[in-house]
Amino acid sequence: MLYYLFRFLEQYGISGSHMWGYISFRSLLALILSLIISAWFGERFIKYLKSKQITETQRDASIDPFGVKKIGVPSMGGIIIIVAILVPVLLLGRLRNIYLLLMIVTTVWLGFLGGMDDFIKIFRRNKEGLKGKYKIVGQIGIGLIVGLTLWASPDVKMNENLAYEKQGHEIVVKHRAEARKSLKTTIPFVKGHNLDYSRITSIFGEHRVAAGWILFVIMTIFVVTAVSNGANLNDGMDGMCAGNSAIIGVALGILAYVSSHIEYASYLNIMYIPGSEELVVFLCAFIGALIGFLWYNAYPAQVFMGDTGSLTIGGIIAVTAIIIHKELMLPILCGIFFVESLSVILQVYYYKLGKRHGVKQRIFKRTPIHDNFRTQQLQLDPECKYLIKKPKGAIHESKITIRFWITTIILAALTIITLKIR
Repeated sequence: MLYYLFRFLEQYGISGSHMWGYISFRSLLALILSLIISAWFGERFIKYLKSKQITETQRDASIDPFGVKKIGVPSMGGIIIIVAILVPVLLLGRLRNIYLLLMIVTTVWLGFLGGMDDFIKIFRRNKEGLKGKYKIVGQIGIGLIVGLTLWASPDVKMNENLAYEKQGHEIVVKHRAEARKSLKTTIPFVKGHNLDYSRITSIFGEHRVAAGWILFVIMTIFVVTAVSNGANLNDGMDGMCAGNSAIIGVALGILAYVSSHIEYASYLNIMYIPGSEELVVFLCAFIGALIGFLWYNAYPAQVFMGDTGSLTIGGIIAVTAIIIHKELMLPILCGIFFVESLSVILQVYYYKLGKRHGVKQRIFKRTPIHDNFRTQQLQLDPECKYLIKKPKGAIHESKITIRFWITTIILAALTIITLKIR
């Protein structure tokens, strides 16, 4: 809103109004504003949650040895994150930008879905929350909306990067003069690093492009569902998900910025995506909101984000990566989320495999994987066989959280480096 106001005032020569045309100015302003909102609004919202008894009522001591201290801590704190994202974005973003609109819809959609889950857990005293099938339907729904919009919208275009040898072994990268719709996406570590979905569907002959877009929509649904569930599983310790997601947000912000700048895109030999600079404004608000939330969510937590926050965070990360054609880099960038999800899948599969043969067995002491590090030997089932019993003693969750943050920093740096390592 303010963007359009000051652009209008610029026509009349109002001093300073031209600043609103700079993406760096609006992005940093969004970061500061979201930090202030999450800190100021967060304190008041936590008091409100406490007054209405919207708090944790029970914790499983066998999984969380520090859980007794967390009973009575307010939940649904994800609302703080959502408000701190949306207010700066609505004030400072170009609301006619298709990518920004998709991010706003994703935030509201998954925030509502997660909020329904938290509502059932807290107000109806149902520990299971919203049924899994309804969560999946909601995640598939937003994935379908995003995928079809990117397919159908005439505003979704990009200039493909064309590399050719100039003299000797010097590679010069240019972009197509005209932006057009494309099914290409970036593959990390590969020199000719663009994958075209329509090539995968080439067996459909003249219909390969349409089939490629269908494959793209399916991929979008899968990525949104997988990453939002991964973030949800990662949200099990004070400050864990918020810290990891803020780091991932910084990496995505860098990728979005270089993708929106034709010179940087040429230098890094990546696709130039006009209009994606508005994602930088959104991601700066996203990072600021998470850092502000950490003020209250770091150990010992004064508030939990709940599914309201974790599902929204995962969806934002997934949709951003899809928009800038970097979805195949998410297994590296979101490696922590990936490992958390994989640990649960392997644990369930291995347990069921043993059950068929009458053997009680598990791979880890607990899953998701972060719970494995805070589970003591005394808490293990003596009748169950464990493949991995290390560490023997429980590690304090604040140390586990920081070590996961460090791992995510390394993975984020590796993701950026992949643009040059091919």
